[in-house]
Amino acid sequence: MSDIQYIIEQFKALAAIDSPSGFTKAVCKYTMEELTRLGYTPVQTTKGGVTVSLGGIHKENGLLLTGHIDTLGAMVSSIKPNGRLRLSAVGGLQANNCETENCKVYTRDGKVYTGCLQMDEPSVHVNHDYATQPRTFDGMEVVLDILSTTKEETYKCGIAVGDYVCFDPRTTITETGFIKSRFLDDKLSVAIILGLAKHLKDNKLIPTRALYAHITVFEEVGHGGCASVPQGVTEILGVDMGCVGGELQCSERQVSICVKDSRSPSTYEVVTDLIETAKTNNIDFAPDVYPYYGSDCDAALSAGHDLKHCLIGSGVYASHGYERTHTDGIANTFALLKAYTVK
Repeated sequence: MSDIQYIIEQFKALAAIDSPSGFTKAVCKYTMEELTRLGYTPVQTTKGGVTVSLGGIHKENGLLLTGHIDTLGAMVSSIKPNGRLRLSAVGGLQANNCETENCKVYTRDGKVYTGCLQMDEPSVHVNHDYATQPRTFDGMEVVLDILSTTKEETYKCGIAVGDYVCFDPRTTITETGFIKSRFLDDKLSVAIILGLAKHLKDNKLIPTRALYAHITVFEEVGHGGCASVPQGVTEILGVDMGCVGGELQCSERQVSICVKDSRSPSTYEVVTDLIETAKTNNIDFAPDVYPYYGSDCDAALSAGHDLKHCLIGSGVYASHGYERTHTDGIANTFALLKAYTVK
């Protein structure tokens, strides 16, 4: 299996494991097991993330790669009198981006129920205002696939306020190389980091400086990268989705290099080094300014860590919705990571 095939298979496996922020135990267990199978010794952080040393000759000036495995999702905020569920978004989930989506409800006692998110009165044959009705969580409900028409009947099934609601990723890979799925942000980047770990082991490569990875679990709510920076690390490289759209240059077939996000410019020297590395290795890239973006790099710096930083990632279209990228974007991101970490 090629490295790119491995990355795609790992993404499919990760995407199939529900993991909104705060509900990541199962997907982190999978990641720990895969890193162990590859020959590494991962460690689970107190917050639930995964850290691992990927080797390195020199311990000073270490490099930390971050990718987040938590996704957008929702939580039950109330059970309605008709037995259906009102939701509170986890992270930046938009109601209009998950209307009519199938979902699962995970109860505290281990039961899993299926359902579908619909707007209140979703039939055009009974709702004259269907086309103009605002799509917000205040006007939408999870219609459960259970025989319940009252709050009491739903409650007796074990469903309660605080239960997680997870949406179907609907992962599809086309013959033309496009990957369509929810949660490319950022399970694709975690798969790419796993691909790098595999590549290093398969080819007996040792990074020129200490190299670590931190798979974070609270990025979508803003504090994933605040902690667990290994001693000796002086640089953090976020591996996250690259933005596509508007006036940005990046396409789904390129690796994006973030020169500035919504909070601050990336470190000038790191950006320059990444661009030169891409040019030297004939990697298709695009530098871009992200207008509405925060990352684990921002979280780490805001927490007080003294680090140089930048962010790269495969170009992703329709972020926080039903997203799309291309195998070329994966290949270019993977190539840049390899060239940047093993020189």
